[in-house]
Amino acid sequence: MGDATDRPMMTQSATAAETHPFQAEVAELLRLMVHAVYSETDVFLRELISNASDACDKLRYEAIATPELLGDGGPLAIRIAPDTAAGTLTIGDTGIGMDRQELIDNLGTVARSGTRAFISRLSQAQDGAGLIGRFGVGFYSAFIVADRIEVTSRRAGSAEAWVWRCSGGQGFEVAAADDAQGKRVPRGTEIVLHLKEDAKRYLEPAEIERVVRTYSDHIQFPIELVGAETRQINAASALWQRPKSEIKAEEYKEAYRSLTAGFDEPAMTLHYKAEGRLAYAVLLFAPSSRPFDLFDPARKGRIKLYVRRVYITDDADLLPAYLRFMRGVVDSEDLPLNISREMLQNNPQVAQMRKALTGRVLSELETLATKDAETFDKIWKAFGPVLKEGLYEDYERREQLLVLSRFTTTVGDGRTLKQYVADLKPNQTDIYYLVGESLDRLKSNPKLEAARARGIEVLLLTDPVDAFWSAMPFDFEGKPLKSLSRGEIDFGLVPLLDQDTAKDTPKSVDDAVVIAAVKAALGERVSDVRASQRLTDSAACLVAGGGGPDRELERLLARQGRGAGAKPVLELNMRHPLVQAVSAAKLAAREDDVADLAALLCDQAQVLDGEIPDDPAAFATRLNRLVARGLPSSA
Repeated sequence: MGDATDRPMMTQSATAAETHPFQAEVAELLRLMVHAVYSETDVFLRELISNASDACDKLRYEAIATPELLGDGGPLAIRIAPDTAAGTLTIGDTGIGMDRQELIDNLGTVARSGTRAFISRLSQAQDGAGLIGRFGVGFYSAFIVADRIEVTSRRAGSAEAWVWRCSGGQGFEVAAADDAQGKRVPRGTEIVLHLKEDAKRYLEPAEIERVVRTYSDHIQFPIELVGAETRQINAASALWQRPKSEIKAEEYKEAYRSLTAGFDEPAMTLHYKAEGRLAYAVLLFAPSSRPFDLFDPARKGRIKLYVRRVYITDDADLLPAYLRFMRGVVDSEDLPLNISREMLQNNPQVAQMRKALTGRVLSELETLATKDAETFDKIWKAFGPVLKEGLYEDYERREQLLVLSRFTTTVGDGRTLKQYVADLKPNQTDIYYLVGESLDRLKSNPKLEAARARGIEVLLLTDPVDAFWSAMPFDFEGKPLKSLSRGEIDFGLVPLLDQDTAKDTPKSVDDAVVIAAVKAALGERVSDVRASQRLTDSAACLVAGGGGPDRELERLLARQGRGAGAKPVLELNMRHPLVQAVSAAKLAAREDDVADLAALLCDQAQVLDGEIPDDPAAFATRLNRLVARGLPSSA
């Protein structure tokens, strides 16, 4: 069967409707919208008004270069018309509009990465209204309140209008608009919702006005309520252009929800005007919960750029990728209105704004961390892994980002490096860390043993980005950061908590003999074998060489097919009975036992690192053989 979108366009006089199937994800979304029960049903009107505002913004931008697009369609505005007798609610705009193909593409598919994950979350949520707008599928929320929807649209500058119809099933119809429909929409889009019985309250003017004032009061275009007397029901003012002293906390919250399509509250609000060589107004928010697209591979921000109150784009990269969780508006007084998205990438004024905005956001986060640690901790828990990308990417602000960073350590949660340095042990000159996949695995890692015996605090890093930024040379207040799984470690000058520990099990092994025997037995499996300063209880561990990447980074790169990694170094606890057994076997010329014990030490170290031994079958056979040797023989 051919793709429905490939059928030839119908003429304006045609009356037959084309039927199209929904993309699978859209069909599933509609099923959830139609059958689920949401407490916050207001979301549908907020989303449709937001879409209408975007359409007006797009036309205003395109009309800068092509003024004739405005034609005779009237001023840019949004209209809401309830019809109690018909049971319909109509939301119309005089924005950019859509042609036939755009109706099919925009209302029949969801071209967004992570759609399946979103649907899964939505189906599991007890009340998913808060998830809808955040993911950008707001149009379909209309099916929460409507059992049938009809969309009539005429693209600006086009002579043809088209109608899209759907009753919430598996597909939709597209047909050319008749004369009456075409006259109603000289430009833009009109959405007619046939409301369900339990949603008829949205036909009441007072209810419509309540929703608009709550969620859409700051939309810049007039929102008109059609009735016996048509009137504007929103303030239609750019909140960011008003003095900060005049704005209430509730207004900021409403503006945040309108800009982000979320139901949470902003954890941080940044509102100011920059004046001087460049003049621009800023209204930015740090959300209190993660947006769905936070870890999208494109790592795009969502700051809307305006020029003298005219919307330009939300793709201007006004903040670095590691601040992409910030939401809001930047309104420039200096940029040209006809600036293209391509020109934005190389515009020196935009570069200056980006630098200033980044510095201001980080400074505001620092202030928040000092004055309201609880709120900052909420931001860090949601966006810490993203902020730490800046440690890897932004050399200029690395020190500032290290100050902001919070760490889980062997001492506790939410620790700062300033706290760490203040609590250094006598003769301790480095800041130690360990990178791994999970806290539980790190806390039981044998590489912590010698540090724990001396009370040395260790940063426990479990975010994927930690393996990358920690691989770079870092220091904080003159104290280098040092990995416990890379290079050599010497805690000799740091006193033990229990001074009698070293005397409990005197070393009775010739280090050189054991190391040479184990190295010969393992051959190419390891790059070197040496006595360990990390271990007190375990027999062995694997570490990376001093000049290469950390073990965890090697594993991550190997999973991505970016190299197999260097051979590790095997470190031995020379006081451990298993290591002493190697010495005894070597002195007794039991070379098979030396080979088995050496391989077992290496395999065991791999298991403790969360890896599978190179040859699991050989590992099991070898282990069984050694265990059986120690069992009493049967009579």
